[in-house]
Amino acid sequence: MPSYELEYPKQPFSTVNRYNNRASYSLQQIHQIINTTHFVNVSFTDPTSPFPVTIPMIGQMGSFTRPSADTGDVLDLYLHGYISSRLLNTSRSSSNNNTDSNGGDQEKEKEEGLAITVSATHVDGLVLSLTPNSHSYNYRSAVLFGRAVPVTDPAERLWAMELITNGVVPDRWRQSRLPPTAGEQASTGVLRVAVAAGSAKIRSGMPSDDRHDLDDAELRARVWTGVVPAWSHFGEPLPAPDNRVAALPEYLGGFVRDSNEVAREKALEQAAKTMRPKKEES
Repeated sequence: MPSYELEYPKQPFSTVNRYNNRASYSLQQIHQIINTTHFVNVSFTDPTSPFPVTIPMIGQMGSFTRPSADTGDVLDLYLHGYISSRLLNTSRSSSNNNTDSNGGDQEKEKEEGLAITVSATHVDGLVLSLTPNSHSYNYRSAVLFGRAVPVTDPAERLWAMELITNGVVPDRWRQSRLPPTAGEQASTGVLRVAVAAGSAKIRSGMPSDDRHDLDDAELRARVWTGVVPAWSHFGEPLPAPDNRVAALPEYLGGFVRDSNEVAREKALEQAAKTMRPKKEES
């Protein structure tokens, strides 16, 4: 981890304007939000579609050239999907178009790739206030802006697949049948996203009602206010019909137990945090 906290540069398209006191540009905070969500939403423009496209995908932040890099370091985002998916096809087309362009910036353009926006959100609680207008969520959200290029190097592709697999369940890659077959690798596309900017927005604490509502004794006696903590919970793993492993492996059982406890503690921690009084809006 770097000795000082790195931040993404504020760009017009990445700067949080509404409730900017909730904003963070910390690489570590943003990367941790991305790496601990179950999926990310990837948005891009498809020239063949009249509407912007958004696809839920699995992804992880990492560095192929510096595998031991911390979440507070400069990282790329790796995404994987079916080789013929619209996102993979559009990214290849974008790279090919840039390769065919002329001029001194040809190599730079080739590396730019497809412009995408990636978002992820954790919901930590339902914030119930005195009035509907002030209801909210406790949440941690992050948005990344970058350019995606297909990963063609076999070693990097395999490394990225391991990174993403272990992002679902730690150490799952090593605990599965390896290596992937040639057919499996041929059917799987991997994208590397070079991040240009990013931001996070975080809301925590109890409701923040207007003073005139707080001074209304009848209203406060009638309307319950507070936070309903919320977190993702993994259930007891269910063996597949073809499973022949008698006991649940500890790496999996431990992951379920630890993840549930960490998520619960985080939701309660976010609810307990104090915040500046102001009218609520997500």
